[in-house]
Amino acid sequence: MITLYGTPRSRALRVAWVLEELGVDWEFSFVDMNKGEHHSEAFLALNPCGKVPVLTDDELVLSESAAICLYLAEKFGKLLPPVGSAASGLHHQWISFIITELEQPLWTLGKHKFALPEAQRHPQIMPCAVWEFDKAVALAENMLPDTTFLLGDTLSVADILLAHTLMWGTLFEQQIPPKLAAYRDRLAARPSRKSALQKMDAVVAHAHD
Repeated sequence: MITLYGTPRSRALRVAWVLEELGVDWEFSFVDMNKGEHHSEAFLALNPCGKVPVLTDDELVLSESAAICLYLAEKFGKLLPPVGSAASGLHHQWISFIITELEQPLWTLGKHKFALPEAQRHPQIMPCAVWEFDKAVALAENMLPDTTFLLGDTLSVADILLAHTLMWGTLFEQQIPPKLAAYRDRLAARPSRKSALQKMDAVVAHAHD
């Protein structure tokens, strides 16, 4: 049985979105970070970093959201271009760019707003992070092809990671260029994203009853 551990408004959502696109059975286990559950002995046994998401698939335990998404796509044979193809190379390139260039400035903003202990937060780093994000998102705007998805007419893991990162940027009140904004909105409207969020929110609501 596949179980996803995390919170709805974290990187766990991108994994849940992939799971819904794949149409597989899965369960969501809410990790209440406000209560420090990500530092509990039980959770640290799954991920010593104390971070979400974590996915278990029978005996397998995985962390790192991009790795989890790629594992699921490979396991179920969807959301990936053919291995060794030119499209696969472009897919690898997009994944690397999204994780290392586009997402990292946003995570810097997040860490210095709320994630780090207060003594380790440095507001003076914020303008640099915004500058880095603006530079990366401008590159992404120019790189975005004039097709429905990054690799043509077929949705891929890279699309879900990019759309989720752009939504995160919007939440952090960063400027998203028009072409990427339209792409973000188109992906956000997919039923799979909505059903993933609904499933996660229902578990959270039940936990708070």
